[in-house]
Amino acid sequence: MAESFLMEPWQRQFCETYNLDTQYVQLLDPVTAWLQKQTEQNSPLCLGISGSQGSGKSTLAGYLKAALVQKGLRVDCVSLDDFYLSRAERAKRARAMHPLFQTRGVPGTHDTTLAAEVLARFRGQQSVILPRFDKSMDEPFSSAQWQHCNSLDVLIFEGWCLGIKEQPEQSLTCPINQLEQEQDPDGRYRHSVNRFLKADYQPLFAQLDKLIFLNAGDFSHVARWRLEQEQKLRLSGAQSRRMSQQEITHFVQFFQRLTQWGIQTLPAQCDVELRLSAQRDILTMTGLH
Repeated sequence: MAESFLMEPWQRQFCETYNLDTQYVQLLDPVTAWLQKQTEQNSPLCLGISGSQGSGKSTLAGYLKAALVQKGLRVDCVSLDDFYLSRAERAKRARAMHPLFQTRGVPGTHDTTLAAEVLARFRGQQSVILPRFDKSMDEPFSSAQWQHCNSLDVLIFEGWCLGIKEQPEQSLTCPINQLEQEQDPDGRYRHSVNRFLKADYQPLFAQLDKLIFLNAGDFSHVARWRLEQEQKLRLSGAQSRRMSQQEITHFVQFFQRLTQWGIQTLPAQCDVELRLSAQRDILTMTGLH
């Protein structure tokens, strides 16, 4: 691309590391300019990045972190996934509420108390310890491997359901996929998830100063994106066991209800919307003013 020589060395390195086209950097120029303006108006700044599985949240978070570090700011990233409960804690919840809570993913499978503590310390401009979760073992990493940070100027918090509000009760009446139809016919599970989303997650989401939404546009893309993620993990050696296509099709059903609800509602609630194509290219950007 003709303009690629204008890239700074750190941008070129980022593209090489993440195997990205240089167009990624150029497309994000307005986003980084917008974010720079937000950091001048809010200190400290908690930026949320929301989007379906495989939509590119962690890549975007990493890029925005690198851009802000270049400006001399103290920045780090954490994922909602890093706050997953252990298998034993989820098993306890599964026994008490519904067997489907054994599978990590939905509201009700995260340590929201820990997340609130992290955000409170960040807000107080104190040192923070960011947890990390080992998906290959389905357990949190040892706390010795968590990320220790001094006070931060910006915390980038990414997660698949960030910013999504609870659904109206009438929306929960009918199952939306095979998983709900066969394993939650009476709606007990989805009602419990919705109660967690309202009671435990909305206070967390209220701590976000700004929210970027990576809009997949259609849930049908998500299983394919998740499969691509799985293949990359296998190639990188980062995951000892790879899910089959059938297992992924089953797994994404846990996320379908709230992902679709987010696609329907978040464009009106977020600060910046990046609408994606089926190939995850950015088609349009709104809110960058």
